[in-house]
Amino acid sequence: MYLQRKLSESLILFKNKHLLCRYEQQSPRRYKTVVGVGGNVGDVKRRIVHLIHFFKRDNRVELLEVSPLLKNPPFGFREQEDFYNCVMVLGVDMRPVAFLRYLMGVEKRFLRKRSFANAPRTLDLDIIFFNDEIVKKHNLTIPHPHWFERESVVIPLSELRK
Repeated sequence: MYLQRKLSESLILFKNKHLLCRYEQQSPRRYKTVVGVGGNVGDVKRRIVHLIHFFKRDNRVELLEVSPLLKNPPFGFREQEDFYNCVMVLGVDMRPVAFLRYLMGVEKRFLRKRSFANAPRTLDLDIIFFNDEIVKKHNLTIPHPHWFERESVVIPLSELRK
């Protein structure tokens, strides 16, 4: 069961017992990272709850916090279903590039297929922040470029630690 709050004609915020949760106050992990989570293919709300359980069971990460879920229109390629997005705060011991490889493996496990930029997808995991680090590599930029322009990131982030 989800509680929902309509923010505008195109934005709806969903909460349940898994969303908007703080799981741990402190982490023994070396790094703290914020991951943007989204998808628009299939039962995304259920998939995100499964992802929460996956992270809680995986000893490579520590799930610290999960925002509510935001239903929002796509950007870029607009001829597709609305997206569901949230952010998760994780404690990790991996460095950024290793963590990116880990997240790509998680996407694959949840049947992500890459076809073209901004294509419909079952699950999309993006590193938004990694500690206070700045990373500029050919396949990874941290903080995530333009995160501050995307409602799909800004609104869920604003709901954390309220």
